[in-house]
Amino acid sequence: MKGRKSEHPEQQPSARKDPDEWKTGDESMTGPQASYLHTLAQEAGEPVDDSLTKAEASKKIDELQEKTGRGRDH
Repeated sequence: MKGRKSEHPEQQPSARKDPDEWKTGDESMTGPQASYLHTLAQEAGEPVDDSLTKAEASKKIDELQEKTGRGRDH
């Protein structure tokens, strides 16, 4: 019996929208974003700009996840 998940998730369209297209992307980053960003930045040995927008924080989180190997399936 097949489950609901596709056997080939790489063929599924991404449900994730580009942060540049977010309607609220220019608002201040959220508390959870700031917390996770600080955690990643500490692990990566990088400073954090606390004035980032939601979209900028999302991009920085992606960048730091790549750098630290956290939060991503490799």
